[in-house]
Amino acid sequence: MTLMTERPTTSGTEPRGFEALLDDLDELIVPDGYKAEIIRGNIVLSPWSKGYYRRVMDLVCRQLAPHLPQGHVIERSPFLYVFPDDERAYGSDIHAAHERTYETSSTHLDGDGLSFVAELTSASTRDDDLTDKVRVYGRAGIPVYLLLDMQEKQATVFSTPSAKGYESRCTKPFGEKLPLPAPFDCVLDTAGFEAPATTTQAP
Repeated sequence: MTLMTERPTTSGTEPRGFEALLDDLDELIVPDGYKAEIIRGNIVLSPWSKGYYRRVMDLVCRQLAPHLPQGHVIERSPFLYVFPDDERAYGSDIHAAHERTYETSSTHLDGDGLSFVAELTSASTRDDDLTDKVRVYGRAGIPVYLLLDMQEKQATVFSTPSAKGYESRCTKPFGEKLPLPAPFDCVLDTAGFEAPATTTQAP
């Protein structure tokens, strides 16, 4: 099993099957300040989001909520979505799925139930968000993948899922409006997605 963090560290060298990795993930004591996913045969630990990401996620959720497909809900809660065909398990930053997707006692939710995912990049997750997740989310048939590149200050919407990933994409810099295709058919205003000019400390 491999545990990868912002500076990857390795524990053990024996290859592990996907189901075994899921079992390992369930038993893993995740260090404070990290979340865990399965990517390319590794358990990957990535740091929690920066404070202002809450504002950005809230802006996305509030704008998309009126346009959700019937029976779907949008969440920011930490859920793990499983994609067995690609042997991946992701904890998307924002996700929309049919209500029945959550009617389970399992901590491994079905990625096929998703209608929308969004990832906000960090220095440690950006490469996977731009490559691995584009392919896996598209192959799973998720209609819309929103990638918020917090380092480059731009938003990309991926759509038209296919066996190779996504066939369509549109990118706009933060501050502009980004059209989202079906099943949402709305425009996402990315004003307010940038980092604050100054950082304040909690009292």
